[in-house]
Amino acid sequence: MTALAAASSLTSTGEAVQFWILGTVAVAGALCTILMRRAVHSALSLAGTMIVLAVFYLANGAYFLGVVQIVVYTGAIMMLFLFVVMLVGVTAADSLKETLKGQRWLAAGLGIGFGVLLIAGIGNASLKEFNGLGEANAGGNVQGLAALIFTKYVFAFEITGALLITAAVGAMVLTHRERTERAKTQREQSEARVREGKQVPPLPAPGVYARHNAVDIPGLLPDGTTAELSVSPTLRERGQVRDVSGESLAELKALERRSEDWLGRSPGDAAAEPPPGGPAPREHKEGAKK
Repeated sequence: MTALAAASSLTSTGEAVQFWILGTVAVAGALCTILMRRAVHSALSLAGTMIVLAVFYLANGAYFLGVVQIVVYTGAIMMLFLFVVMLVGVTAADSLKETLKGQRWLAAGLGIGFGVLLIAGIGNASLKEFNGLGEANAGGNVQGLAALIFTKYVFAFEITGALLITAAVGAMVLTHRERTERAKTQREQSEARVREGKQVPPLPAPGVYARHNAVDIPGLLPDGTTAELSVSPTLRERGQVRDVSGESLAELKALERRSEDWLGRSPGDAAAEPPPGGPAPREHKEGAKK
């Protein structure tokens, strides 16, 4: 019996190779989850780490945990996070925005403390006897896991459940904000806008008198300058606004020269041009009669 236990506790070459390769992948994925600038890349790295953990569970005979790790955590929860991040489009500037002062130092201190406790717990752990996977899964993996959770580790299981429920309720309380004051009507909002001296009429549309109608091209005023209010402030902060005022003015001047050359008149004749919709010149009418 002692020889069988000693043989069962030995690690084969294939298990060692599998552990070191997949362990490196898991640690790299965990580090990338924290260090990646984009939230989508962090979610993908965490999903890869969870898949490696599922492989470890399956290799150790915990088939139920391995399947749950893939189906529930990786397949459902992490893919939901990934799809939400991709749809919402969280940028690096949003993810790095700090809402609490000193939260980085607090997180670093808590991480170091957790690491010290983890290392101390692993250092003081001792394995007196080895039962083996056969005895642990004698009645089935699910039955053995349920027996441990609801007998030996029932208090740890209940405390963990209480912590998860508290975290879920706290997240709902922090995200749900009820209105504490009466909403302003449209008339009150317009009156407040006039008193504050803000833009009362509608904002000018982008692309007006520019090369084409696009949100990243500011509209041009009659004097050729750009209308600052015609583009979104978000695009301006990102540096995605294209300045085409000089190019548009040059094109307009070239078009005016071509039209003047085609009509055969000098630039000074533009003042004598009748307004649009006005009466035509007399010589044009006489020519039309002839």
